[in-house]
Amino acid sequence: MMQAQAAGQRPLLAVHDVSVVFGGIIALNGVSFDMMQGQILGLIGPNGAGKTTLFNCLSRLYQPSRGDILLDGESILTRKPSRIAEIGIGRTFQNVALFPRLSVRDNIRIGGHCRTSSDVVSDSLKLPWVRREEHKLNAKVDEILSYLGLHEVADREVAGLPFGTQKRVELGRALAAEPRILLLDEPAGGLNHEEVYVLGDLICRIRDERNITVLLVEHHMGLVMKIADHVVALNFGKKLAEGTPAAVQSDPDVIKAYLGSKDA
Repeated sequence: MMQAQAAGQRPLLAVHDVSVVFGGIIALNGVSFDMMQGQILGLIGPNGAGKTTLFNCLSRLYQPSRGDILLDGESILTRKPSRIAEIGIGRTFQNVALFPRLSVRDNIRIGGHCRTSSDVVSDSLKLPWVRREEHKLNAKVDEILSYLGLHEVADREVAGLPFGTQKRVELGRALAAEPRILLLDEPAGGLNHEEVYVLGDLICRIRDERNITVLLVEHHMGLVMKIADHVVALNFGKKLAEGTPAAVQSDPDVIKAYLGSKDA
């Protein structure tokens, strides 16, 4: 667990009064919270609480109806979705969104292209600086393959790999973009008990070893309560509770809405 932040420190990510309305249906209603550099923040709530809607706002797939989202004090809401990785926001998806007929290596390479500056003309001319960038990207991909234990399957098509391995590939693609904030959408979904344990250890290592702040949407409460420094609970699009894992887990409104009885 990370140590308490210094008083007055500016949050890395600030969600201010964010609301999202779809055709009269309120998916998010005035949600606000701050995330500090180096935190693992767990975002919890029952199905339909607004968790994925908020993630889609953070990755610019949705435009909030009201409110603002600040990264280092600057609004991200003018950014196109295709440009969001450039400012340091990476994500995975609840249902893996990979290129199934490409290899593991090539899927991860795709994530790193947002950090290169080549174009079609430069690539076709094979300019020296393009070759240097490609060499650097290849080295980065090899490092990520080793870090995530994917070297043995590096040149296999993603489509034939187990679901848990595909999730690691998607994580590798996100890491290749060198994010400052990593958005993980239900990373434990479909994993067995041992895989969830390994995942929790990996998320903590990514935070500690790669200096990446993590925002985690997850239904697996054991994982959230074990690794999160701070937890925000949503219900029906509103913030229900916020605080340490222990405080949120014992909050009567959270227990009623999501966790069941204390003795469950």
